[in-house]
Amino acid sequence: MRIFTVILITLLLTACSEDPSISLLEQVQKKGELVVLSRFGPTTYYKTPDGTLGLEYELSKRFAKHLGVRLKVLLAENFEDIIPMIVRGEAHLAAAGLTITENRKKLVRFGPSYQQVEQQLVYRLGSKRPESLEDILDGQLEVTRGTSHTERLNELTKTHPDLHWKEHREISNTELLNLVYEQVIDYTITDSNELSLYQRFNKEVNPAFSINEPQLLAWAMPYHVDNSLLNESKNFFRKLKNSGELDQLIERYYGHANQLNFVGTRVYIRHVKTKLPRYQHQFEKAAMKYKLDWRLLAAIGYQESNWAPKATSPTGVRGMMMLTLNTAKQLKITNRLDPEQSITGGAKYLRHILNRLPDRIAEPDRTWLALAAYNVGYYHLEDARILTENRGGDPDRWIEVKKDLPLLSKKKWYKKTKYGYARGSEPVKYVDNIRIYHDLLVWDDNKTNALRQTPVLDLPDLDSSAF
Repeated sequence: MRIFTVILITLLLTACSEDPSISLLEQVQKKGELVVLSRFGPTTYYKTPDGTLGLEYELSKRFAKHLGVRLKVLLAENFEDIIPMIVRGEAHLAAAGLTITENRKKLVRFGPSYQQVEQQLVYRLGSKRPESLEDILDGQLEVTRGTSHTERLNELTKTHPDLHWKEHREISNTELLNLVYEQVIDYTITDSNELSLYQRFNKEVNPAFSINEPQLLAWAMPYHVDNSLLNESKNFFRKLKNSGELDQLIERYYGHANQLNFVGTRVYIRHVKTKLPRYQHQFEKAAMKYKLDWRLLAAIGYQESNWAPKATSPTGVRGMMMLTLNTAKQLKITNRLDPEQSITGGAKYLRHILNRLPDRIAEPDRTWLALAAYNVGYYHLEDARILTENRGGDPDRWIEVKKDLPLLSKKKWYKKTKYGYARGSEPVKYVDNIRIYHDLLVWDDNKTNALRQTPVLDLPDLDSSAF
């Protein structure tokens, strides 16, 4: 009742409509500012040493650019504040990972959907996995107030009257996942996209089952303004989808999220504590010299050798960064088994590949493509990019090229290429793993307030003659 009273008052005040004679879109463009309401979280908006990230932030930034205005982000203190703040006209729209529900549609208007998620009941490995709602009646279920999860639970009480839970106003979904991980509570409910990102760090927290059909995510806007900004958001998302940029953004945040299994994650985290400190300074030194992110170099080293300086493969590549003999000679590396030489050589080789790629390729695709070339070879990557271009895809986007790399192992396709057969599935897995290892290092780096290194994405290339 309180929210509907707020709506009535807001309709009378028309807070967002500074001048009713011109449309809201015109007002935004005249003022030169788009005000977007969001929330802290891995799927929405978060700060790193490398800048502000989050899918909702990226989308909002692009929409503001589309409108030709600057972006101003407001952050809701609590999840349940988001809809009322939009109703009151405190922002032009909410980009906060909101699912479209019937109750919310009574309060706000939704723009085009851009992602589909499920609400999942979450438990911790080691405890008995619940198979139905009946299995959790004796457990401790806690959720964040104001989310669609509480709406769904209220609906489920019609068929499961004994279902009970506790709601928190000031505890986020991520914090509740931590409580499940720490075995403080038995269960929580979260959206599948948030869980997939959380599981990069704590795979002990697992989904038991979904409690609803898939739902759509969309931006929310107030009812008491005209449709001009809403309609422009439809044009914006139409262009984003048609260009493939929306798929690219979603792949950037979620494409690699579930690649590493439970055992692999635990072993890696242990090695970060026990092995990495011996070599971190060398990664930092090489990264500084070649304008790279030391955590990316370290992730490559782990993927290549598990940070084992004397590693040797059956094919003859050796050392922590697994350089071939020919590559080592080109790099003037005299001892591939020396960790410092190997790390320096790997950094120099990666920088050479980055510089060699066409200037038009933007980050982060530039880095993902360079990593694939590090693994499979630059010319095989070029073969795959040509296959991508021939089928009408964008050869400058990793999300497109990764579809064609596996074709290099199929005779039907590799016989059409200049450089022939390659184990094309390997670089796809290789890049996905490095992205996860890098994410985990960034997370650990932030958590422990370690030295902040220069990011990969915003630095000028070295001259390619450095190779």
